[in-house]
Amino acid sequence: MKQREELDLLTIKKRSVSGAIALTSRTFFIQVVNFFSTFLLTIFLAPQVFGVFFVVSAVVNFLVYFSDIGLSAALIQKKERLSREDLATTFTIQELLVIGLVCLALFSASWVGRFYQLSSAGLWLFRALAFSFFLSSLKTIPSVLLERELKFNKLVIPQIVETLVFNITAVFLAFKGLGVSSFTWAVLLRGVSGLITIYILSPFRPSLGVVQASAKKLLSFGVPFQANSLLALFKDDLLTVFLGKILPFSEVGFLGWAQKWAFFPLRFFMDSVIKITFPAFSRLQENLPALRVAIEKALFWVCFLTYPSLIGLAVLAPKLVSLIPKYQKWQPAVLSLLFFTINGLFSCFSTTLTNVLNATGRIKTTLKLMIFWTVLTWMLTVGLVFKIGFVGAALASALVAVTSIVTIILVQKVILFSLKNILAPFVSAVFMGLIVYFLSQRLVFNFFSLGLVVILGGIIYLSLALVLAQERFLIELKLLKGYFLKK
Repeated sequence: MKQREELDLLTIKKRSVSGAIALTSRTFFIQVVNFFSTFLLTIFLAPQVFGVFFVVSAVVNFLVYFSDIGLSAALIQKKERLSREDLATTFTIQELLVIGLVCLALFSASWVGRFYQLSSAGLWLFRALAFSFFLSSLKTIPSVLLERELKFNKLVIPQIVETLVFNITAVFLAFKGLGVSSFTWAVLLRGVSGLITIYILSPFRPSLGVVQASAKKLLSFGVPFQANSLLALFKDDLLTVFLGKILPFSEVGFLGWAQKWAFFPLRFFMDSVIKITFPAFSRLQENLPALRVAIEKALFWVCFLTYPSLIGLAVLAPKLVSLIPKYQKWQPAVLSLLFFTINGLFSCFSTTLTNVLNATGRIKTTLKLMIFWTVLTWMLTVGLVFKIGFVGAALASALVAVTSIVTIILVQKVILFSLKNILAPFVSAVFMGLIVYFLSQRLVFNFFSLGLVVILGGIIYLSLALVLAQERFLIELKLLKGYFLKK
């Protein structure tokens, strides 16, 4: 295997900037492609075809939580240079798990088909998804190597290729009338194209073998890391399943609508930054001054981008619901959207800071936090839903989010960082939100006036943020200028 490079501080800075640009561009491109392809698919396919695809995908995706046991994260976080033994051990353990899960899925295909009353085409879609799960597992090591080296400009290429191949195939075959089989072929071609692309960009020669010392060290981080993911599944997805049993589907729909829109700024802005921070923080875990700078930079950009979006969406939601034709049916969900927005405001910094704890090897601390949040979420949600109805689930989400302020205390014990990077965007966004709310109640009567208020709100936010965080902006602009000039 070719020796992989170790990164110096300057390289980490440059690749973090280019990675943020690459991931943001990827997110925008993929969202556009998915939007238009979904629009076309809704024309060519019946609703029940989509239902089959989503249900079958959910069943197979559940297996993903048991396929890695956190080994890929352990490789990214590891301080020392990765050895052949590390890669072989990770590859072997993961493939044994994946092959076992794929065999389980294939053997249980008939039972799954009877349980969900799937047609023959639906069964083949299930089998195709199970096989694509195996193909996806083969991409893990090459992807980890790119992440560890912060080469996100290369890592996004297979994702873009997969998105294009899947959507073009699905739309074309749906147009030809293949129904569920459109997704089957799209899933298979997506898996193959992504696998070929990642190995071209990040060559890796798989080898088998388990070295006990390597496995022990990797699993000491990986198992608690994966336990966090399983707890997140129990805290969020299984809770939704539970709510579906005690609430009418319409009220679960209100919660889903509110959560989707409230978390949209997080998915669009925060996820790209968070994708970079874990490997970047891991590379800097022994350089505390550089790590502090990286933490402050990540906090600033996450909060700067998401806070105005979250608060703006919350204050304008009532107007949007009333202005959009046939959208008044979502009026009962507006209060829930507000509570989920509060969750998002805290998630902006708590997600970044838990990444700091993970990257510096404090995985057991984050596991304890996740256990606490999971138990508290279930207790508050169940109690409040029975007391005040479906809005109680959103209120519980907000209350639990408030406790995430403890992440600031925990990380401050590791390394002192400035809270101004959180407070400046927050104060600017709150001030903007108050003005936008006041204007929207008196001046917004159509989409044109709404657009003017949004533009004015953006100007107010940027102006105040520039004043409160002038030093940070000068630093970031200098960095971006240097990056683009050298490009």
